[in-house]
Amino acid sequence: MGIYQKLGWFFKQHKKRYIFGIAMLMLTSLANLVPPRILGLMADQLNKKQITWFSYFKYTGLILVAALSLYVLRLLWRSLIWGGATILEKELRAKLFAHFMKMDRTFFQNNRTGDLMAHATNDVMAVQEVAGDGILTVVDAITLGGCTAIAMILFVDLRLTLIALLPMPLLAIFARYFGDKLYVAYDKSQAAFSKLNNKTQESVSGIKVLKTFGQAKQDTNSFNKMVDETICINKQVFKWQSMFDPLGSLLIGLTYVIAIIYGSILVNNQSITVGQLVSFVAYISNMVWPMFAIGYLFNILERGSASYDRIEKLLVQKPLITDKNADSLLNIQDLHSDLEFNIDSFAYPDDVDHNILKNIHFTLKPGQTLGLVGKVGAGKTTLIKLLLREYDNYAGNIKFGGENIQKIPLKGLLEAISYVPQKNFLFSTTIAGNIAFSNPDATMDEIQAAAKKAGLHDDIMAMPEQYETIVGEKGVSLSGGQRQRMSIARALLKDSRVLILDDALSAVDAKTEGIILHNLKAEMHDKTALIASHKLSSVMDADLILVLKHGQIVEQGVHDELLKKKGWYAKMWERQELQSKVGENIDE
Repeated sequence: MGIYQKLGWFFKQHKKRYIFGIAMLMLTSLANLVPPRILGLMADQLNKKQITWFSYFKYTGLILVAALSLYVLRLLWRSLIWGGATILEKELRAKLFAHFMKMDRTFFQNNRTGDLMAHATNDVMAVQEVAGDGILTVVDAITLGGCTAIAMILFVDLRLTLIALLPMPLLAIFARYFGDKLYVAYDKSQAAFSKLNNKTQESVSGIKVLKTFGQAKQDTNSFNKMVDETICINKQVFKWQSMFDPLGSLLIGLTYVIAIIYGSILVNNQSITVGQLVSFVAYISNMVWPMFAIGYLFNILERGSASYDRIEKLLVQKPLITDKNADSLLNIQDLHSDLEFNIDSFAYPDDVDHNILKNIHFTLKPGQTLGLVGKVGAGKTTLIKLLLREYDNYAGNIKFGGENIQKIPLKGLLEAISYVPQKNFLFSTTIAGNIAFSNPDATMDEIQAAAKKAGLHDDIMAMPEQYETIVGEKGVSLSGGQRQRMSIARALLKDSRVLILDDALSAVDAKTEGIILHNLKAEMHDKTALIASHKLSSVMDADLILVLKHGQIVEQGVHDELLKKKGWYAKMWERQELQSKVGENIDE
């Protein structure tokens, strides 16, 4: 019953609903005692040949009233108790989703998507059963079983009642033993389901890659192997369930037979009447459910307890990046949008001995653009992550408007930044909806203006549904360049004080890139921009260009200055210019 203590917070919030629902359930159990008693009285009158038409109508009327009462009472407790379980399901899902939204990158690195989906679906449903069927089973089994036992003692015979109750203590012992086994088995089962969820999500997301490299068959075999492993683990759950259920049925069946035989002997000895035996048979039918309920209940409770523990393990995790000293936080609206980086060193938390960034120092004024270039793994994206406060464990500081960004509310800081990541993400909705995601109140004119600045408007107008075109999951119906430009349009529509483009022009041609950069320059007269790119043409007009190598600045200056230095930047510029000219000749 520990799961009910864990869910105490919920039952306290909805105590009126559950008190009233349990009361209706108890009344239902009491109403269930009426038909057996009436049947017993009718049987006695029939046996004595004392039954009259009036008695027939009276007893029939009482049974109909009892049946109608049962209907109303069942309607009430089901709406209250099962309705409460639905509320718990809703609240748990909302709590999990809100928790996901506030967690930082580290949380999602440690918990794969399939695991989180399993927690939000299977685990929540298992806990929901505890507040619905679990409450029903506990209350109904205790009330119906207890009231029936009392009725059997009062109206039938104490000896028969004791025989009918024989399986109860044995079933309780078995339930405790098998319950512990089932908890462990179900916990492993849910973990296996999470693993299978991860595999499914990963394979569906990477279906194009699988087919392109001819790995679909191998991946299918791998998936089938994982399914077999999951089934094997689930068999342990079924094993403990299947061992308990037949055992309970055997005990109950034997008790039923013994009680009927003994009851018949008592009738022959005239210790009880035929009517009492009829009532007893009906009453013992009422006792079957409470006895079976023990097995059903331990199944629900152990599943729910294991699932709730899994959910709790998620909910107790705290984000590593939080607002410190909330009372002294600054309002970002009061600050200018100049940026100052003073990073002495930074290493990822899981590899603290390996510095990713070292001695990064520069300042940007409002209206200025910074270009970040260098080989893959040089530290460009990592530097951007620090500004977005995905990590705070660096030596040094980053200032926004002259103030340490850790003194600014995280929400306010992110609202002041428009970010276009390397891996752009589009939602399975319309083009207009995707662009307006950053500003839901934007008008269609504003959406189109942002698309024009991103060099996307003409492409959209050539589509059959234009701005109402559904892009598909993750923008599957669009080209790589179109997805990038849509992400840029979304960022421009947000109209933030800082714009970050992280290799956001890699999939567009030189002509389109030139249009976008020209439009951006007109937009950025009072804003600060950071452009990380492998294409030097994307940063050639920047006010400051940093060349990173192994996390350090090895060259810096404007485009012309860097060309004169004849270093990595100049060599890469010559190479990319040559590639561009060769490409133009091929196109011609």
